[in-house]
Amino acid sequence: MAQTPPPRIAVIGAGPSGFYATEHLVREGIAVDLFDCLPTPYGLVRAGVAPDHPKIKSVARVFERTAAHPAVRFFGGIGLGEVISRADILERFTAVVYAMGTELDTRLGVPGEELPGSHPATHFVCWYNGHPSHAHRRFDLGGSRAVVVGNGNVALDVARMLVLPDEALRRTDAADHAIDALATSAVRQVTVLGRRGPVQAAFSTPELLELGRLDGVDVVVDPADLQLDPHSARELAAQGPDSPTARRVALLTEFSRRSPTPGNRRIELRFLRSPVEILGDPAAEHVTGVRAAHSALELGPDGRVTARPTGRHEVLPCGLVVRAVGYRARPVEGLPLEPRTGVLRNVAGRLVDTDGAALPGEYVVGWAKRGPSGVIGTNKSDAEDTVAALLDDLHCGRLDGRPSAAPDEVEAWIRRSVPAPVDWDAWLSIDRHERASGEPLGRPRVKLTALAEMHAVVHRARTDVITESAQLAP
Repeated sequence: MAQTPPPRIAVIGAGPSGFYATEHLVREGIAVDLFDCLPTPYGLVRAGVAPDHPKIKSVARVFERTAAHPAVRFFGGIGLGEVISRADILERFTAVVYAMGTELDTRLGVPGEELPGSHPATHFVCWYNGHPSHAHRRFDLGGSRAVVVGNGNVALDVARMLVLPDEALRRTDAADHAIDALATSAVRQVTVLGRRGPVQAAFSTPELLELGRLDGVDVVVDPADLQLDPHSARELAAQGPDSPTARRVALLTEFSRRSPTPGNRRIELRFLRSPVEILGDPAAEHVTGVRAAHSALELGPDGRVTARPTGRHEVLPCGLVVRAVGYRARPVEGLPLEPRTGVLRNVAGRLVDTDGAALPGEYVVGWAKRGPSGVIGTNKSDAEDTVAALLDDLHCGRLDGRPSAAPDEVEAWIRRSVPAPVDWDAWLSIDRHERASGEPLGRPRVKLTALAEMHAVVHRARTDVITESAQLAP
């Protein structure tokens, strides 16, 4: 009798959620092939975390240990829906875990959003982090004010990067093109707009605290914006005086009492403001300002505090608008994308169809599962829950009959589309090159931002190995 091949799992996306899912799987003795559309792993750790947050990026050392496990293989430069399809994966693996994140931005839906100078935060963040698909972008930093729309950590990251002192930037792994552009930026003030009030703001206390410690930067908050409506006051009281929300409001109150320092750059946090139009010069075709509506808070039908316009408006002149109001998963043929939330339709990590029936062998983790929420560590427990569902299906026979192609068959299939995929050793050659380039400059690394550069480094490293092996041969 033919022996049933052991299960083999494909994980699509080598960011934090993909690595955590891989870690949980290999602990159970299950082999994993880890795919990413880029030759470089780590997802948002490399391309999303702000360059001046090196401690957060250190989680990559944990992922390195997972990648070194003998049951794990990495295939870089293999994009789902680009190089391989959902059907390709399902034909060869017992199960697939989608860990692709939410790479598309949520739209504001206001006039002028398409004007040059109005950008989604995803583009700006990936640009300053050196993502190859965004390294070519240009941002007009010639105006004295920028407006960032959103009240989450990404909005604060963008605001901070726009005013970060040049000497601080040059100690980071930000892309060289971004460092050069930001070093000559004329932006002196960044106004961050939040649709709701300070109690409902989504940014974390550590992020907010960091703003107040920036050299040469004032954080400005209007005390009037901190006067809580009855709904917010009740919400704050219910959470208690030691809650993260209470600490955040206390910190904002402390900021509101500070006196600005002449000559400093400033980050201005405005609450209860909703953009209703992005203004532009029709002749020059660029952003000139944002028209914002003042809001008041009320309880919605679901019991949540929502913002409604009051009829009052203000115009904020600016030359750059960055929108950080939410993110959505990229549509992939065959995957059940939920139109309203922008996540893959799932129940406890199992993908389901429109009728709620599970799609056998298909699972999701991370932001594509729950939406853009939490910090990097949140993905660990999230991935553990999804893997527990996968293991339960495996042990209960729900995945019986699913394919499990042999490792060499999988590699032969991949090489038919990508003759030289980037494996883990190849990535390590890129990593060594970047670190060596950064060392004499006192930087963690100098990132390669073009795919051609990355592949050239990999090719040289492979050639050196072949040459060395030939020289050592008897």
